[in-house]
Amino acid sequence: MAEAKKAFVIGHPIAHSRSPKIHGHWLRQYGIPGSYEAIDVAPDDVAAFLASLSHRGFSGGNVTIPHKEAAFTAVKRRDDAAELIGAVNTLWLEEGALVGGNTDAYGFAANLDGCAPGWAGNGPAVVLGAGGAARAVVHALKERGVRDIRIVNRTFTRAAELRDRFGAGITAHGAATDDLLADAGLLVNTTSLGMAGKEGGSDLPADPGRLPAHAIVSDIVYVPLETPLLAAARSRGLRTVDGLGMLLHQAVPGFERWFGQRPEVTSQLRAMIVADLDSAA
Repeated sequence: MAEAKKAFVIGHPIAHSRSPKIHGHWLRQYGIPGSYEAIDVAPDDVAAFLASLSHRGFSGGNVTIPHKEAAFTAVKRRDDAAELIGAVNTLWLEEGALVGGNTDAYGFAANLDGCAPGWAGNGPAVVLGAGGAARAVVHALKERGVRDIRIVNRTFTRAAELRDRFGAGITAHGAATDDLLADAGLLVNTTSLGMAGKEGGSDLPADPGRLPAHAIVSDIVYVPLETPLLAAARSRGLRTVDGLGMLLHQAVPGFERWFGQRPEVTSQLRAMIVADLDSAA
């Protein structure tokens, strides 16, 4: 009988994480002996926890808020995505050494591949926000050959930092003006505007009515599944992509590393997580 492998997700807090349900579903589906658990680790304890993975018997795990930057500095080596994005969300061991990667860009692109095929050739992209999620989205856009990426953030200097970080083809802006949106083929919200429980949750980060008819509107928020931005875009007949698929797809590379099986994101898995979100609402 194969030895059971162990993986985890750490954060602070962590009880809200859906990752154990996602990975637990795959472990059952593929009949793999193993476990995936959520562990609440306080910021002061992160370094000690990461240094003890092998001793604890873990093959690796995920890192979420507020530990992604700490994981970035703790690893011996990082993949290209983690280096460019500046954060680590996936950990694994190679010959005893801790290695870090970032799967958020992969998850974002894979979600769009499934929901809006051909998205990368749809025209200029407007990205709302300039935080860690925006860095992952911009990396994905550049990887897929999008040559005109417009970063919009209320604090212009943060948008400019992303522009300088990722280089050619990127411009920084303080507001989503008509000129920026009029020819955009993709609008991506990476801000918390529209997230359930957040102040200003009903506000729109940009007006999808300013977009052309062929535009795609994506929101990385998945609680609620249809944010005010996506609802407004849908009412105008635009294609929309919610944020749940990004969560599901970003889990794929880690599961494959830890458990040796590349899992599939299915409608059954999505329905299970949607039901869990509904029960928690």
